[in-house]
Amino acid sequence: MQPNPVFFVDLAIVFLAAVAGGTLARMAGQPLILGYVLGGIAIGPFTPGPTISEPHAFELFADIGVILLMFSIGLEFSVKELARVRWVALAGGLLGILLSIGLAVAMGGLIGWPITQSIVIGAVTSIASTMVLVRLLVDRGELRSVHGRIMIGIVLVEDVAVVAMTVLMPALGEFDSGRLLLIGQALAKAVLILVPLGYLGAKVIPHILTHVARTQNQELFLLVTLAISLGTAAVTQAVGLSLALGAFLAGLIISASDYAHETLARLLSLRDAFVALFFVTIGILIDPRIIVENLALLAAMIGLIVAGKFLIRAGIVRLSGYSWVTAILVGIGLTQIGEFSFVLIQTARSAGHIGSEVYNATLAASLITILINAALVRYVPSWIGRRRLIRAQLETTWPPEGESLHQHVVVCGFGRVGSSLGKALEAFNLPYVVIDRNPDTIRRLQGRGTPCLYGDASHRELLVKAGTADASLIIVALPEIDSAVLAVGRMRDLSPKVPILARAHGSVEAERLSALGVTEVIQPDVETSATLIRHSLSWFGIPKDRILDYVEQYRQSMGTKRQPR
Repeated sequence: MQPNPVFFVDLAIVFLAAVAGGTLARMAGQPLILGYVLGGIAIGPFTPGPTISEPHAFELFADIGVILLMFSIGLEFSVKELARVRWVALAGGLLGILLSIGLAVAMGGLIGWPITQSIVIGAVTSIASTMVLVRLLVDRGELRSVHGRIMIGIVLVEDVAVVAMTVLMPALGEFDSGRLLLIGQALAKAVLILVPLGYLGAKVIPHILTHVARTQNQELFLLVTLAISLGTAAVTQAVGLSLALGAFLAGLIISASDYAHETLARLLSLRDAFVALFFVTIGILIDPRIIVENLALLAAMIGLIVAGKFLIRAGIVRLSGYSWVTAILVGIGLTQIGEFSFVLIQTARSAGHIGSEVYNATLAASLITILINAALVRYVPSWIGRRRLIRAQLETTWPPEGESLHQHVVVCGFGRVGSSLGKALEAFNLPYVVIDRNPDTIRRLQGRGTPCLYGDASHRELLVKAGTADASLIIVALPEIDSAVLAVGRMRDLSPKVPILARAHGSVEAERLSALGVTEVIQPDVETSATLIRHSLSWFGIPKDRILDYVEQYRQSMGTKRQPR
């Protein structure tokens, strides 16, 4: 089978559009997703300039982006965190959809829309884009804030509700028992699949990951986690639920294990590449001419999405007992539509309930509300006031038991050298955190109550979790020089001044680490030789100061001069 050269040209154009758009957005200080969407518009079939031959060929890549993003979000959550917001999520999701449809029907009656069109527009405008919401929360570091958890809970409820609305949409105006039976069957299948899936995830997957982690093979670990995320998403799609929901559940299952941080670190780069493809694909589908041709319809839909959804969602959150700050932030975050709205509008169009003008206006409204939403999410928190916002910020689960880690020691690698160092730190009551790739080591440390993280210390996410920026000292005792070099480089990005001690097996390795800003490099062979020299010269009664001078000269000649302190 010969590969299609046109497809690879299109793929190159899509990535170039993502790079160009993302770069411009970064230079303008805007979220990257805006640049991706605008890059997609630039290469779409409705604008002059370079274009791709088959836009729909990239929808599969967009779906993979949704899966990877939602899987990574599940990794950062826990069942306990979601359980805290379950009631407001149900109310904000289900009641919010019903109120949005009611508002659209009321507005449609004033404007003169047919009742069926009003219901369709209400349903379409009630569903926020999970992809857009999560990306903005990640970019702002607010994924695990109080308002972040509430918004994630609401959009997950909406994802489930999309199943029922998709089944009901073709039968608007002629509901019957058969249609309701289809909904009941779909939900029953979902329960029959998800319950055993949850059991297997809790009992089987942690053991599988433990065995894979013991191999310390990075490629195998990545492949297994990808198989889990894609497989779970495929199962949920097969029973009529969304890919996004299945991927989130897979991540949620792994989040309870010791391998969540390492899994997340390995997926980040791959996830971001496919997420960029997703937003470029949205931009490709937008026809800018629709904005001009249907201004009245478009303005009404934007009003329902931005003003209507803000008032409804913020009101529900406030009535659920949360503060005004949290309610406003939730309301703002949900003022957009996206991928599932596209599914609903396509279903309604196929059923003949709406014309092409509503369909195209929905695509245009999606772009415009994403732009508005990004601006609101960026600037409104500063309007609210930083002091009040801080009260609604992150509730982290690390360090253990809510204790903050400051002026501690970060030990990267806990083999013979690292464990000996750990004993010394404990003897002098110095707090420390361990990062190690051996799952058995991590389990032993957990049993002793020692703060620890499973994974590769060269990953930025793990270094952030370990509080590298606030550490008083970092010890790099990794056996592989490549991992050590990557780790030191990222440590310096996080904290240019923190002292770093590292070991190296040779002069070339020592030079690489020193060039990256390691405070002191220790070479075991050199130190062994220095100790033997010192003891040998002492045996012959040579004065101690002369011995120390010679040993220091020897270290300098071997490239391990100690840094002054």
